[in-house]
Amino acid sequence: MKVVEVVIDGFKSYAVRTVISGWDESFNSITGLNGSGKSNILDAICFVLGITNMSTVRAQNLQDLIYKRGQAGVTKASVTIVFDNRDKKKSPIGFEEYAQISVTRQIVLGGTSKYLINGHRAQQQTVQNLFQSVQLNINNPNFLIMQGRITKVLNMKPVEILAMIEEAAGTRMFEDRRDKAFKTMAKKEMKVQEITELLRDEIEPKLEKLRTEKRAFLDFQQTQNDLERLTRLVVAHDYLKNKEKLKQSAGDLEAKKQRAKDLEESTARMKQEITNLEEDMKRVKAVREKELRKGGKFQALEDEVKAHSHEMVRLATVLDLKNSSMAEEKERRKGIQQSVKELEAQLKEKSKIYDKLQAQYDAAKSELDKQTAEVDTKEELLQTLQTGVASREGQENGYQGQLQDARNRVSAAATEQEQAKLKITHLEKRIKEDEPRAKKAKEQNSGLLKDLEGLRSQAKKLESELSKLGFEPGREEEMYRQETLLQQQIRILREQADDMKRKVANIDFSYSDPSPSFDRSKVKGLVAQLFTLDKEKTLAGTALEICAGGRLYNVVVDSAETGTQLLQHGKLKKRVTIIPLNKISALRASAEKIGAAQKLAPGKVDLALSFIGYEEEVSAAMDYVFGSTLICEDAETAKRVTFDHAVRMKSVTLEGDIYDPSGTLSGGSSPNSSGVLVTLQKLNDLTKELRVQETALSDLQATMAKEKNKLDSARETKQELDLKTHEIKLTEEQIGSNSSSSIIQAVEEMKANIEQLKKDITEAKTRHSEASKDIKRIEKDMNDFSNNKDSKLAELQSSLDVLKKSQAKNSLAVKTLQKELQAARLESEQSGGDLAAAQEQLVEVESTLKAQADEMSALQKEQAHLKDTHDIALAHLSSERAKLTSFDDELQALETASRTKSSLITEAGLSVQTLTHQIDKSHKDQSAAAQAVAGMETSHDWLADEKDNLGRAGTPYDFSGQNMGECRSSLRTLTERFQGLRKKINAKVMATIGAVEKKEAALKGMMRTVVRDKRKIEETIESLDRYKEEALLKTWKEVDGEFGAVFA
Repeated sequence: MKVVEVVIDGFKSYAVRTVISGWDESFNSITGLNGSGKSNILDAICFVLGITNMSTVRAQNLQDLIYKRGQAGVTKASVTIVFDNRDKKKSPIGFEEYAQISVTRQIVLGGTSKYLINGHRAQQQTVQNLFQSVQLNINNPNFLIMQGRITKVLNMKPVEILAMIEEAAGTRMFEDRRDKAFKTMAKKEMKVQEITELLRDEIEPKLEKLRTEKRAFLDFQQTQNDLERLTRLVVAHDYLKNKEKLKQSAGDLEAKKQRAKDLEESTARMKQEITNLEEDMKRVKAVREKELRKGGKFQALEDEVKAHSHEMVRLATVLDLKNSSMAEEKERRKGIQQSVKELEAQLKEKSKIYDKLQAQYDAAKSELDKQTAEVDTKEELLQTLQTGVASREGQENGYQGQLQDARNRVSAAATEQEQAKLKITHLEKRIKEDEPRAKKAKEQNSGLLKDLEGLRSQAKKLESELSKLGFEPGREEEMYRQETLLQQQIRILREQADDMKRKVANIDFSYSDPSPSFDRSKVKGLVAQLFTLDKEKTLAGTALEICAGGRLYNVVVDSAETGTQLLQHGKLKKRVTIIPLNKISALRASAEKIGAAQKLAPGKVDLALSFIGYEEEVSAAMDYVFGSTLICEDAETAKRVTFDHAVRMKSVTLEGDIYDPSGTLSGGSSPNSSGVLVTLQKLNDLTKELRVQETALSDLQATMAKEKNKLDSARETKQELDLKTHEIKLTEEQIGSNSSSSIIQAVEEMKANIEQLKKDITEAKTRHSEASKDIKRIEKDMNDFSNNKDSKLAELQSSLDVLKKSQAKNSLAVKTLQKELQAARLESEQSGGDLAAAQEQLVEVESTLKAQADEMSALQKEQAHLKDTHDIALAHLSSERAKLTSFDDELQALETASRTKSSLITEAGLSVQTLTHQIDKSHKDQSAAAQAVAGMETSHDWLADEKDNLGRAGTPYDFSGQNMGECRSSLRTLTERFQGLRKKINAKVMATIGAVEKKEAALKGMMRTVVRDKRKIEETIESLDRYKEEALLKTWKEVDGEFGAVFA
């Protein structure tokens, strides 16, 4: 290996990158004036070769090697040596395929060294191995012979000369590695002995014991499995028998119950019939006597005729009123129809405006995107031309990348044109062949095509109706889902609120109105319910409860008169103290005292009233309860402010201790009501949330009720549209299944493909022309850049600035258009909503008119029927008296029927009594079987899963080939054996033996690995000895020849 060039950058006196090339293969010297940096070149070479003795390169540490120790702005030192590696016989091991090898060492100010081999990061040991393999050991004491040490080298002893030759020949490296290999092999041998002893003394004895226990455990498991199998078989047999018995008895019981029920119903029906017959007999007798006495039937018919006449007059009046109402509704329908037309025209106009703005926005947005892409391209080009590096990985640099892209686009456009022309030629040839048959097929399918067009027209009309109705698929389901969700949330909130109310049940104040006209707003409520406590002040809850004391549960009213009414006539359930707002005299602490207290303990004391929020109308009551007490952060603060002469006010600590200026101190334990205020605040929050959810539910239900008619109409229209769509599909399938139709469709598709291909050719030509222009422009820019780089860069920068300004201006215009588009969309949606509302009113009017028409039709039918009835009554009136003789026959028939039914009732009673006794017996049998089945299901969970397999052939529960008596005997024997074995086995043996076996396998694997490594080390030592012998022989020959030439 020979040095090709040395690159020094930031190393010692070389502040800028310096390249030293043109090295001679045999001899090189460095000449120059004092201080010109001759020694620094040699230091740089030693630095790259990995020297560790800093004194050799005349430095105390690595920082001294950086130009001016990094104080001149240079913070990194880098030295690279490029070696000629074409002589493969002398190449480093592993680098034979490289013609050159570059080795770089870098240091950064405050950092460590970094080595690079051929541009790739490498460890220091790797670099040392590389140089040592070619007899370059920088840390060899005789590697560098400094000025004044040549005589010392010449006077070396033979042993010292031998060491120097060994270092030069590289055999010293083999000795070092051989020693390391022997040490490693000794460690491996010790590891093998440790593993062998561990296996022999601990693992194998333990494994033998565990294997014995495992065999016993497996025998126990087999016994357990047999026991479980026989237990399941016997239990399943008994269970199935009981189930069959239960099923059979249940069927008989149901039949008997049904029979008894039928008899009881028949008895009740016949009793009712007898009662009806008796009433009929009484009625017939009374009518007969009445008619015999005064001709009542005639009178009744006469009254009936009069009633019919009055009813006919009433119906005529109602019909007149209905006609008037229908006329008004028709007039209203006419007005709504006119409104719908106007709104449709307005919606159409709004839609046109919206579409126009949408087109303008799309064009502006497209232009902005184009400008953005152009800005990105020019920025990329400018950066590439300025730095020579592409800003995006994987892209070519500068003009070459753009030129190649343009050429690719030209080639792609030309190829696309040729392919499209070939396809057009082929399709035109096929059309010429198939068009005569297609014309004939059109004549054959003209009827079906006409029907298909008609169906499509009807479907389009239905879609238009759906659009007018504002139909949104899934909206109804979404509203129902929201309703269910709100109901669930309300239920949860109510449960939580009720739970909170139970926790503060003592604040529940209820009363009855003292008078019917009593105004409940005069009763404000308990003091505890009239203020709020912010979350950040909840720590003061206990202090506020202590401060208020019993007044927390006083009732606040507007006046003493209201309090008197409550006490006398309010029917109060418990004793309460009332605070009338017009009579209460509240003593609120003065600002001077509060200021003095806050001055004594800044930030640790404040008036209790400042911790709460309340309405202005109850301020007097709040002053009365909280206006004269201070709340302090700790006991020390409370003591200081309470007994200060400028304050002298009662104080309460956050823990609930009370300090009174009279000298009284109370507290030391939490109050019984601790947490009431916090719970109340949570209850208030829950109540507010509950009101919000209830309001939302109410609004949603109102919307659902309002839109019900529209949704019903939309649903009917949607069903009709689905039907038409299905008919269209069937017709298309009928046309498509016809061979002649496929010819028509094929010809139409080929014509459409030709038109599309022509458009593609036009677009490809446009792209080809644009790409060609781009090629010319890029080539011109490349020429300009080559001739005048600075001018071209300035031109590019100026063009980029202009583009960015235009882009910013267009971006502002796009945002303005977007706002106008949003406003137009809102106006269009508003018009659509108004149209939908008008259409809904129109649907309601139509529905009302239809209902009124139906009512008119019903009234007219009723009038005609009434007239017929009136005529019949007139006809019967003259002949009624002759029918009085038929009453006797009717009475006799009624009495006979009554006697027959009484006899049947007696027989049914006897049958019911017999069935009752049978049902009681069946109940007892069924109860016993049910208890047996329930007991088995409780004791044996597996019955629920295996219920379908019981008694089935081919399953473990097949009883056909089993002797159940022998099975029960075997079950008893296995049970005794199981109880005996379970006391002797080790239940954890399976888990333990697995772990020990894994440990044994791991140790044996480890030992195999160690033995294999030991064998490799032995092979390595043999290789090192062989390499050393070869190197020594080669060195001996060279030294013998060269020294022989010297002394010859």
